[in-house]
Amino acid sequence: MNNDLGKRFVKDAANHVTNINCSLKSIKSNVCANFIRADDKDVIISTNSITSNSDLQKIEKYVKNLLQTSDNSITTPRLPQSKSYLKIVGIPYYINKSNTRISLEDIERTLKNSHIFNNIVLTSKPRIIKVSHKSNMAIIWIDI
Repeated sequence: MNNDLGKRFVKDAANHVTNINCSLKSIKSNVCANFIRADDKDVIISTNSITSNSDLQKIEKYVKNLLQTSDNSITTPRLPQSKSYLKIVGIPYYINKSNTRISLEDIERTLKNSHIFNNIVLTSKPRIIKVSHKSNMAIIWIDI
């Protein structure tokens, strides 16, 4: 959403929260919008709980109808990403006792192949940090 549309939408945020809540009640949702704010690129609609796909579609429909805009000017609504991370210790920094360092691709491939990470979405690239200058071990930080 461009900045002008965002400002226009946030200008009357209290009424929009009420209208979004009425729309959500019409589909018998337990989700309620709490407040609306904008940043440089997006309008953020905060809710009291995690929204379902039907909730997101109802909110998107309301926003698009209100702003009378095309599908391309508003990005698809999405849930916020977690601020959680995973720290994996004891990972060899070098592959098979060679001078080849472990790569991001190696980490990502291993995560994708592991059943533990089936429903985990990475919010950024993993970070590989060597434990110390003389160590051959690494710590992997993963934002999830």
